[in-house]
Amino acid sequence: MILYTVKNGTYYNLLDFKKDLSDLKENGFTNQMYINFTNRCTNRCTFCLRPTKKMDEHNTLWLSKEPESSEIIDLLKKFDIQNVTEIVCCGFGEPTLRIDTVLEVAAYIKETAPHIPVRINTNGQGELAYGKEFLPRFQGLINVVSISLNASTKEEYQRICLSQYGEDAYDELLRFSVEAKKYVDKVVLSVVDNIEEAEIEACRKICEDRGLTYRIRPFE
Repeated sequence: MILYTVKNGTYYNLLDFKKDLSDLKENGFTNQMYINFTNRCTNRCTFCLRPTKKMDEHNTLWLSKEPESSEIIDLLKKFDIQNVTEIVCCGFGEPTLRIDTVLEVAAYIKETAPHIPVRINTNGQGELAYGKEFLPRFQGLINVVSISLNASTKEEYQRICLSQYGEDAYDELLRFSVEAKKYVDKVVLSVVDNIEEAEIEACRKICEDRGLTYRIRPFE
């Protein structure tokens, strides 16, 4: 499943909806479109749903192969996306591991419907994996960067997120989040609501000190 939407923690294949997507609102969905780019990730988070989420074959986020930008764009062309309120680059993996594809798709969206904001959900380790900076390329293509923080220290982050980069991942995440402010409209750091209250507040201070938006998201 490459294009999908979400309702109450369940993923729905957009190919099952009308081409104008008018039935999203009719059936209680938000007018958000999600794009799935990869299964790969630099983390092995202890709370991740990837190993346990039960999905049928038609609605699974596990990709049998990574879609090329042309394949994603061809799918987007099947829909009238003008009334979509937001397009989110995410999936069951880390989308920045396919940053060239993400930005090619974002460029198509901005050419077709420049009013639609494009968000990327990331762990903030993309430039570390890519080996060079790509954030300047976000300007004019990506509107919102949402980064999973989930811990107030690098030791705790590594304990629960198990990055392949070790404790360096946390420092990179924070650097990436601050640098991203130069190129996008909004940077959000988020935590899941099942961590301790003291940790939630410590993460809030990290965001406030850096002038970033803070979001506590429900644990599914």
